[in-house]
Amino acid sequence: QAQLVESGGGLVQAEGSLRLSCVFSGLTISAPVMGWFRRAPGKEREFVGGILWTGPHTVYADSVKGRFTISRDQAKKTLYLQMTSLKPEDTAVYYCAARDGSAVVYAARQYDYWGQGTQVTVSS
Repeated sequence: QAQLVESGGGLVQAEGSLRLSCVFSGLTISAPVMGWFRRAPGKEREFVGGILWTGPHTVYADSVKGRFTISRDQAKKTLYLQMTSLKPEDTAVYYCAARDGSAVVYAARQYDYWGQGTQVTVSS
């Protein structure tokens, strides 16, 4: 059965850094696309960034471009989100997700598998 588990969230001050991890197992799709999403209090879930698991391409939302970096370790079946220069508006629950495909897409409804989320809180 497919499972995705996020970790690494916590409390950090503005301009600080965090690295989130997403370990997955049981995915049977042949060409997975992996994405990071976040949901801030009182707001809709939004796309943060995505990566083609077997390819070189990454895509980022304008709000995080230049500050966040997505990478993966294929052997460990782990997806990462390295976050630097964090801002209070980055406070949200962060989710990893997966779908079958050949290109990164931006709508949450297009992803089929989801983790439980991990809380990131940026102070001041």
